[in-house]
Amino acid sequence: MNMKSMNILSSIFRLSIGIILSTVLFASCTFSSDRYFTDEELYLINMYSDDSLMRVLQTPVEEDSLFLRRQALPVSEEMMQSEAFHQLRQRMLLTVQEPENEGVGIAAPQVGISRKLIAVQRFDKPGEPFEFYVNPEIIRYGTIVDTCGEGCLSVPQRMAQVVRPQEIDIRYRTLFAEDTVETISGFTAVIFQHEIDHLHGIIYTDRVENQ
Repeated sequence: MNMKSMNILSSIFRLSIGIILSTVLFASCTFSSDRYFTDEELYLINMYSDDSLMRVLQTPVEEDSLFLRRQALPVSEEMMQSEAFHQLRQRMLLTVQEPENEGVGIAAPQVGISRKLIAVQRFDKPGEPFEFYVNPEIIRYGTIVDTCGEGCLSVPQRMAQVVRPQEIDIRYRTLFAEDTVETISGFTAVIFQHEIDHLHGIIYTDRVENQ
C-alpha cells in the first residue's frame, strides 16, 4: 500500500470516528433530556421558596393557554429521585390548598411543568388526603355517566356542568416507584378525569362544548 492510499484511509478513519462520537454525544444528550428536568423546568421549580405558591397558568392569557394545550411528557425514575421533584410536589400542594383559591386537584402543566404528575384530593379515603400520581392513565371507563359541576384553577370565575363516567380504572406509578392499577368511583373519579385531561392538553370547557 502506497503513502497516498494510507493517507486516504487515515482520513476516512478519522472522519468515521468523528461521526460515531457525534452520534453518541447527540444520543446521550437526547436521552438525558428525557430522563431529567430541563433547565427551564428547574428554573420554575427553584424560583420559589419552600413556602411559596406557584403561579397557576390562566386560559385567558394567550401564552398560558397555548402551554396548557401541550401533551405532557412522562416523569422518569431519575426525576422522581431528585430534590426538584420533591420541591415541585410540595409547592403544587401549597398552591392547590391556598385558601383564597382552593382546589380539589392540580396537574403539573397548570404550574408550567409539562410533565405527567397530578395531585388529587381523595374524598373516597378517610381524612380526604391529597395524593400524588405519576404518569397516570385511564385504562377503562365505566358505562354509567352523570353530570357534575366543575371548575378549574386555570379557568377563573367559571363553573360548568360536565358529563363524565362515574367509575374508571387508572394505572399509575406511586411515589415509591410501584406500578399500580386502581378502580376509582364517584366524585373522586371525576377529579381524576379532570386532572388527567390536563396532561393531554384538554380543558374541562372542551368537554362542555363537545357533549
